Amino acid sequence: MPIDYLQEFPINTVLLPPRLRSLLEPVGLDPVVRVDVSERYENDPYGPARECVHMVMAVMPEAEMATMGQTRASVDGVVAFSTPDIENQGGLDEYAPSVDGFDYLVASWGSGSFYTYMLAEKVWMALGLSMRVLGQGAQRVVFDDLGLPEFGIAEGEVSGSYHYVASRNLRWRMSNEYLRQYLWMRGAWGVRIFYYQTLLPDLPDIRKLMNGSRHVSVGGRESWFELDIREHDGGLLVQVWAKVFAVSPDRCPSANADGLVWPGIEGEMTKHRAEGIVEQNTVYLDDGFLEKYEQSSFYDTAPIKYHGRWLCSPSYLGQWGFSDCVRVGRNLIKVPVRELYKPKPDREIVHAFQYAVHPERVAQFDLAEEHIVAKVDRLVRQLLILGDNLSALGEAVGTPKDSEQIVKLSAAEIRANGWMNFPELQRLAQVAPLSMTEQAFLARCKSLHELYQRIPDGFIRGIVERAGHARKDVANFASLKLLQALTNIVERLNRDDEQLDAFGSGADPGDLSSRNEKMAALFINNDLRIADAHHAGGVIGALTALGFDIAGLSSGYGHALDLVFDRVIASFEHLNTELGSLLSRGH
Repeated sequence: MPIDYLQEFPINTVLLPPRLRSLLEPVGLDPVVRVDVSERYENDPYGPARECVHMVMAVMPEAEMATMGQTRASVDGVVAFSTPDIENQGGLDEYAPSVDGFDYLVASWGSGSFYTYMLAEKVWMALGLSMRVLGQGAQRVVFDDLGLPEFGIAEGEVSGSYHYVASRNLRWRMSNEYLRQYLWMRGAWGVRIFYYQTLLPDLPDIRKLMNGSRHVSVGGRESWFELDIREHDGGLLVQVWAKVFAVSPDRCPSANADGLVWPGIEGEMTKHRAEGIVEQNTVYLDDGFLEKYEQSSFYDTAPIKYHGRWLCSPSYLGQWGFSDCVRVGRNLIKVPVRELYKPKPDREIVHAFQYAVHPERVAQFDLAEEHIVAKVDRLVRQLLILGDNLSALGEAVGTPKDSEQIVKLSAAEIRANGWMNFPELQRLAQVAPLSMTEQAFLARCKSLHELYQRIPDGFIRGIVERAGHARKDVANFASLKLLQALTNIVERLNRDDEQLDAFGSGADPGDLSSRNEKMAALFINNDLRIADAHHAGGVIGALTALGFDIAGLSSGYGHALDLVFDRVIASFEHLNTELGSLLSRGH
């Protein structure tokens, strides 16, 4: 059985410095904990707050608990100190660094002047980890499990130097879950072997241990620890050498998709049962389930339109993916339970389970209500039509430009690959909960504005000039005023039933000065784009101008976003209707 190190240590637990206490404490089973597996720490080495830690973690069988004493590594703080002294060729044919014959988690080497660290080869190969290097002069290494993915499984500094003082502290930490998985596979314990030093105040409780002496040593080579206390610099210098069996080979509790009871489906669900389900046992999820994947570039979350349905099935680098996740209503996703349980990490199924919606709640939703992806799709269709209309108008008045160059969207590409190559559309169509915060709402308004702000000002300005307006009159017009002026021009020509060839026959000053209510939503969205999220007055004023009942903001800005989208789309739909009418009379 493991030793109760804190109970057996001579100094009262209350008096222990936090670092020493943590070195003596066992590691619990919490999977989110990051465990120190190697450390070389130095603070104020010659001052009153001095503290030093040299620690390596070895991999030892439980039987070694009976072996007392501390290893050489507790003095040097590294697996290998200095280099082998070899005088004859082949003298190093069986070089195998170890901690007294046992494996280690972090390969560490030092010479007294230079130190180098790296996760042990056996560890990262056994766990299938991939490495990232961060920084330049102050390099760190991070190991990830890209098969899941799980990031930051193990990480630490690569190297440092020592000349009277350390150039920096060196520390390696590892995920408790993965560390225990490795120890479980090895059937061994993670054992801290360390040296610790600090300068404590002259405390009566510690003086009792010294029994009137100026220097005392407790424990020793035949114990799991050696404690040395001596008078020094007006305080008590405490040094500890120890071997602590800190991490057992018991695995952390892990996510398990078997045994979940999904709303609307009787009985516990297992992978085996799900495989045999032929009928459509449908599960409904809140679309907040997608946010985890949408916020990381490692996942593919591009919505796909298939036979009139919008699929939103996250996947990861071809390793695994959800399937047949269909958007219904504003914030719901419908998916057959059989598809949920198709091969993927259990934790992803458990993640989906957290967003499961009970059928009674589903019945309260309008499953035909438009969702954010459909709104973006309507916007994209209007922009593509606008690109075609503006291109045709430019050709007719002598300023030709390709549709794709105007709206920066390709109808052919979208037909072939959907939104896969348009990350701006994917971001715009990300989950928009009804409880959306004001900050998130304003950020989405900004993204919406940026999508149509890409229409070249120079091109629209050229068309307005072809309508008979002087260049100086529109030189300072930006995108929205130019689109409004163009709308005014086309509306005037349509009211007079003019032919397309009369486009430049006579300019009206009102084209440039009249405010067009049909285009007002674009200006209001621009106001929202630049609104300070900390001054709600501007936001409320803009929404009021759109006709939004601000009383609804108490529960979030989701419906406000719906209205902004709808009004902006309506503005472009109006402009396209007017352009289409004029262009139809040009043949």
